[in-house]
Amino acid sequence: MKKILVGVKRRKKTVIFILIVLIAGSYFVYQKTTGGKQQISYVFGTVTKGALIASVSGSGQIAVSDQVDVKAKVSGDLYQLNVVKGQEIKTGDVIARLDAADALKSVRDAQANLESAQLSLEKLQQPADALTITQAENSLAQAKEAKTKAEDNINNAYDDAFNAIANAFLNFPTIVAKLNDVLYSTEIAATEIIVSSKQTQNISALLNAININDRDKFFVFQNKSENDYNAARVKYDINFEDYKNISRYSDQATIEALLNETLETSRAIAEAVKSESNYLDAYSDFMSQYQRTSFAQVKTYQSNLATYISQTNSSLSSLLAVQRSLQDNRDAVVNADRSIAEKEGSLANLRAGADPLDLKSQQLSLAKSLNSVRDAQEKLADYTIRAPFDGLIAALDIKKGDSISSGAVITTVITKQKIAEISLNEVDAAKVKVGQKTTLTFDAVQDLSLTGQVADIDTLGAVSQGVVTYNVKIVFDTQDDRIKPGMSVVAAIITDVKTDVLLIENSAIKTDQNGSYVEAPDNETVAGQNSLTGVILRNLPVRKNIQTGLANDTSTEVISGLNEGDTIIVRTVASSSVVTASSGASIFQAAGAGSRGGFISGGTRNFTAGR
Repeated sequence: MKKILVGVKRRKKTVIFILIVLIAGSYFVYQKTTGGKQQISYVFGTVTKGALIASVSGSGQIAVSDQVDVKAKVSGDLYQLNVVKGQEIKTGDVIARLDAADALKSVRDAQANLESAQLSLEKLQQPADALTITQAENSLAQAKEAKTKAEDNINNAYDDAFNAIANAFLNFPTIVAKLNDVLYSTEIAATEIIVSSKQTQNISALLNAININDRDKFFVFQNKSENDYNAARVKYDINFEDYKNISRYSDQATIEALLNETLETSRAIAEAVKSESNYLDAYSDFMSQYQRTSFAQVKTYQSNLATYISQTNSSLSSLLAVQRSLQDNRDAVVNADRSIAEKEGSLANLRAGADPLDLKSQQLSLAKSLNSVRDAQEKLADYTIRAPFDGLIAALDIKKGDSISSGAVITTVITKQKIAEISLNEVDAAKVKVGQKTTLTFDAVQDLSLTGQVADIDTLGAVSQGVVTYNVKIVFDTQDDRIKPGMSVVAAIITDVKTDVLLIENSAIKTDQNGSYVEAPDNETVAGQNSLTGVILRNLPVRKNIQTGLANDTSTEVISGLNEGDTIIVRTVASSSVVTASSGASIFQAAGAGSRGGFISGGTRNFTAGR
C-alpha cells in the first residue's frame, strides 16, 4: 500500500486524468442509456386569508432644511390669525381660521336632516294607535260609500237617459215632417198667385223666384239643405224604429246604445234645421237685393225653424248631459275601487305594523343623513388651519382679511422633526396621498427602520430627459440622533391596505388573452414526491380562472375563483436524468451541484433547476 500511495503521489496528474476519463465515460454511458428525459414536478401552495399591504418606494435624502408649507384645503376670507413669525407651535395648534359661514350652514342643514330621519324611523317603528286605525277604517268605509253612490247614480242615469230619449222623440216627428214641408210641400204655390202651378214644390218655387244670375249661388244652399235633410231622415227612421222596440225596462247596454244613436240623430236633425234656416235666409237676402217681396210662407217657415233649432239644441244638451253623467259615474266607480284597494292595504299595514322593507329603507336614509353630517363636519374642519407638528413659524406672508385660495400657502413651519425628501415617478406619485404611513430605512444605519407619514406632495412635477418626477416630503414619527441631514433614505409608502382577503403568491398567477388564471392539481394528485423538488402529478394540472385585486411584490388578492385553503401550483421544477455542468465548470462541480437540490427516485439522482 505504501508503494502504491508513493506511486500515486509521484504520478498525481496522471491519476487525476485517468479518474476524469473514467467518470466522463461513465457519465456518457449513463446519458446514452437513459436518453436524458426530463420530468416536471410541481411546488404547491395554499390560498390563505390575511392582510395585504401595497406600497410604493422611492429614495432621497434627509432634508437639510426641515420645513413644510402649511396649505389651505378650502377657499375663504381669513378672519383669524393666531401666530406670528418665529412663534413656536405645537401639533394641533390653530394657526388660522377662514370664514366658514357656508360650511356651518351645511352642518346645520345636515344635522336637521339627521334629526328628521331619526324621527321618521322612530315613528315607523311605533305601532299604530287606536285612533289612527279608526281613522283608516272610516276612510275605507267612505270609499265604499262613494262607490255605492256612484253605482246608484249610474242606475239613475239610465232612467234619465230613457227620459231624455223619450223627450227628444216628442219633437223629432214634427220637426222632421216640417223640414220635409219646407223643401217638398206645395204650400208656397198654394198661397202665391205668381207661382205658375199649384203642384210646384217649394224648392222649385224658391229657385224660380231668384234672379237667374244668382241661381247658381242659391243652388248651393238648396243642395246642402236637401243632403242634410235626407241624412237626418235616414237616421231618424232607423232610430225611431229602435225607440219603438225598447222600453225603460230594457237592459242598460240596450238603453245606452239607444242613447248614443239618439244623440247622432239629434245632431243630424239639428244640422238639417240649420241648413234649411240658412237656405231660407239666403232666399230672403237675394230677394231684398232686388227690392222684391219674399213669399209670405217663407217667413212662417223661418219662424218655425227658429223654434226647431231651440228644441233640437235642448234635446241634444239633455242627451249629452246624461251621457256625461254615465261616464262620470263610471269613472267614480273605478276611482272608488282604487281608493278602496289602497285604503284596505293601508289598514292592513297599520294593523300588521311597519313593513320590513320600509324599516330598512328608513334605516339606510338615517345612515345616509349621518354620513352627510360627518362629511359636513369634516368640510367645516378644513376651514381651521392647524399645525401639523411641533415647530416654528418660519414664514408668514398673509394677514387678517386676506382672501385665501384652496392650495395657497398659509405659512411655512420649520419642524424639529427631520424630514425625508424622496422622488417618485408619475405613476407612483398618483397613488400617494398626504397622511399615508411610511417605513424609512437608511444606508448609513443598516439596522435602523423608522416610521413616518407623508406631509407634502409636489403639485408640479420636474421633467428631466422626458421623465417626470415628483418630490414627496415625509415627517418622522420618532427621532433618532444617528440620522443626519443629507443622509440617503429609502421610503416605502403604504398606499393601500386590505384585511381579511384571499391571498396567493404572485408566482402562481398566469395570464393569457382570456385573463388571469392559476393551475391546481386534480383529485388524482401524486405520482412521486420529494420535499425539495416538489410533486410529480399523474395528470396535467387543472386551470382555474380568477379575478385579481390588490397586489404587492409577493402576494396578490383573489376576488373570485378560489376559496381559502385551496391548493394551487406556485412554481414548476424541471428534473433531468442528465447531469449538466455549467460553462467553465468541471464535471466534479456539476456532480456536486446536485447534492442539495435533487432527490433519489428509483436509484437515480436527479438534479433540478427552478423555473
